[in-house]
Amino acid sequence: MIVDIISATLLLLGSLMAFTASIGLLRFPDTLSRMHAATKPQTFGLLLVLIGAMIRLGDNVDVGMLVLSCLFALITAPVVAHRIGRLAYQEQRARDGLMDRDDMESPNRD
Repeated sequence: MIVDIISATLLLLGSLMAFTASIGLLRFPDTLSRMHAATKPQTFGLLLVLIGAMIRLGDNVDVGMLVLSCLFALITAPVVAHRIGRLAYQEQRARDGLMDRDDMESPNRD
């Protein structure tokens, strides 16, 4: 009984996090803000949903696949966010005043 309550709570919280991420994708004004909404709460929501499913499944053989899905999400989300952020920077699609200095510029080696 308590396992079902914990599992349902994690599933609902994960779904809520993914829902707020989708709202952020629609509402945020620029690429970097949308990138943040697409990676952080969405990944955390997915992890909560998968952990809730793992708890519900118990000792089922499918738990291993859910663990692999968690690891895949944790490994790929930062890489994708970095590539999107770098592309937005290179194409200068960031909102004016968002960055104070050029952090991507290579240092002068004189």
